[in-house]
Amino acid sequence: MEPLAKLFGSPARLKLLRLFFFNDDTTFTANVAASHAKVSLALARKEIAMLFGAGILRKKTGAWTIDKRFAHHEPLLAFLRQTTALQDGVIVDTLKRAGNLRLIVLSGLFTGTIETKIDVLIAGDRLDERALGQGVQKLEAELGRELCYESFTTEDFKYRRGVYDRLLRDVFDYPRRVILDKIGV
Repeated sequence: MEPLAKLFGSPARLKLLRLFFFNDDTTFTANVAASHAKVSLALARKEIAMLFGAGILRKKTGAWTIDKRFAHHEPLLAFLRQTTALQDGVIVDTLKRAGNLRLIVLSGLFTGTIETKIDVLIAGDRLDERALGQGVQKLEAELGRELCYESFTTEDFKYRRGVYDRLLRDVFDYPRRVILDKIGV
């Protein structure tokens, strides 16, 4: 269990806190919150009830949202933002089940750059899109935010890079983190 999960009492509570705080303009039913956080519905209901009782959440038309009037809303949000990060190795390990990965570039959410259209760029061979989607969903559950990602075959990536594809320019013209490079970018 990661140290913050111990501090907050459980990994489920930490995931739900991140989900609600990082999506503060969204309401979630218990079912949707459980699905996004990758926790059981019973556990999500229990944790949501506890967060509601603490004044962190408020009920809004049958769903739940963060209560911005909570006395410690801003400090807790700042704390969660500063402490929410995934190590590069965890990201690679989570995504490698999707096939032969050759390149992973992080931008957008991972670098604080709003201008980019994607957060994760992946290139590889024999990629299983379903497994890749599941890996990204697992990362989303840990981060509490939706990730935009694109995947390419190695050949397609090289072609697009050679013709200065706009999407790739959006990634490579702004701050980025290359966490896996077997292509030589």
